[in-house]
Amino acid sequence: MYSKQEVSTIKQAFWTAFGKYMKPILSADGETISWSNYKTGIPGVSFKLTADNKTASVTILISQADMQLHHLFYEQFELQKNMLEASLEERDWDWQFLVNDEYGKPVSYIRKELEGVSVLRQEDWPALITFFKSRIIALDDYWSSAKYGFEMLL
Repeated sequence: MYSKQEVSTIKQAFWTAFGKYMKPILSADGETISWSNYKTGIPGVSFKLTADNKTASVTILISQADMQLHHLFYEQFELQKNMLEASLEERDWDWQFLVNDEYGKPVSYIRKELEGVSVLRQEDWPALITFFKSRIIALDDYWSSAKYGFEMLL
């Protein structure tokens, strides 16, 4: 069993290692990017990479507080679903519209999870990095074209 401080230290080490591994990879637009803290440029739309002691996930999170915009953003992802799936080269992502997050705030998400891995086990890090790398690069490729449809909604 790890203390909170040990868990924090191990997680920080993982994300630092992931960041160093991804640093030489440029975005689809040819720019330097922080892959683990991806900025979409659209308020209320984010790409999240998370890992804990049981799972890892890549999530497109819609947290827009304006419910009209929130609905429009989710509908935009639905309209672009074929383009998203083509970039990701997979179709089995979990789509959830208007669920409450851990704080009771309404969010919508599109998520892919990897079970049976732990960020606390260094031997799982290669699997985690592989899982995150391919998907965040694919999301960036998708977002390079898709973001303009979202900008038009603002």
